[in-house]
Amino acid sequence: MRTLIRGLRARVERRTRAWLKRRQGPDRDPVELHRRRIYILPTRLGIAYAAMVFAMVLGGLNYNNNLGLGLAFLLVSLGLVAMHHCHGTLSGLALRLHATRSAFAGEEVRFGLLLENHSRVPRPRIEVGLDAAPAAIVDVPPVGTVPAEIAVRAERRGRVPLARFVLATRHPLGLFRAWAVVHPEYAAIAWPRPADRSLPPPAVETDTGGAQDGARGEEDFAGLKPYQAGDSLRRIAWKAYARGQGLHIKQYAGTDVVSHVFDWDSLAGLDVETRLAQLCRWVVDAHEHGEAFGLRLPGLAIEPNIGTAHLDHCLNALALYEPGAAHG
Repeated sequence: MRTLIRGLRARVERRTRAWLKRRQGPDRDPVELHRRRIYILPTRLGIAYAAMVFAMVLGGLNYNNNLGLGLAFLLVSLGLVAMHHCHGTLSGLALRLHATRSAFAGEEVRFGLLLENHSRVPRPRIEVGLDAAPAAIVDVPPVGTVPAEIAVRAERRGRVPLARFVLATRHPLGLFRAWAVVHPEYAAIAWPRPADRSLPPPAVETDTGGAQDGARGEEDFAGLKPYQAGDSLRRIAWKAYARGQGLHIKQYAGTDVVSHVFDWDSLAGLDVETRLAQLCRWVVDAHEHGEAFGLRLPGLAIEPNIGTAHLDHCLNALALYEPGAAHG
């Protein structure tokens, strides 16, 4: 019996979701919640409240108690006002995608949203989340914005879409729940899960800068390395720091620059996903050790470099790799 009820409930939910998507269509950034796309139903507390008021009305009529009837009608008015305010809390609220945060397959990618309130009325207790996951609750100030975040588990590498999420509120009193369903076209990137540290990386390349004249060392730039305590502040690469690549030190001719080139062809005999997982492991380890690294995939070559932006570039290339596809 329980299995039958669960199956029937799942069918109703699927048909309801399909109907909502056909009715609203896909949403494009930014999304504004109009009154016609906001739905509202009483909560369990609201149903109990309605039953109590109904009992009070019956009792007042049965015993001809005007005071009881007056109190019951006052509570009915309070419920109607609460319903109106609950629906209005979502009406006119706008949202847009602020940022996405990538993660490895098996972990959670995150979508950062920005809720915007253009009215002078605050929007308290806004719930933002997926249907089955606990929702984040935020308070949107009058004529202001507030960030919210949705986490989606990435089952495999590649693009992870955010196909549907819900904004809801129970404000005020919790008697009603108003909600709106958003069908965006957002997507984050899930990187391949790194392989175990069982296969050593390819041979290291070390550029010593040749027999450069020491007097010219400050003129021949050779690369960057992560900043460490005690390094000269004069050699900090401020331009790289401004681009979000972290704090690095400039290296010049005559210093050792350790670099790797991780090549797809060096892993012959392995299947596609195993190769990507191993390349991902080497890339992550080289970044953690502060070593320069490059990447070679069929149709794509990334020159050795360092920094967080370079790491993301390589991991994204591994995540989006498609066998047989052309890469630029």
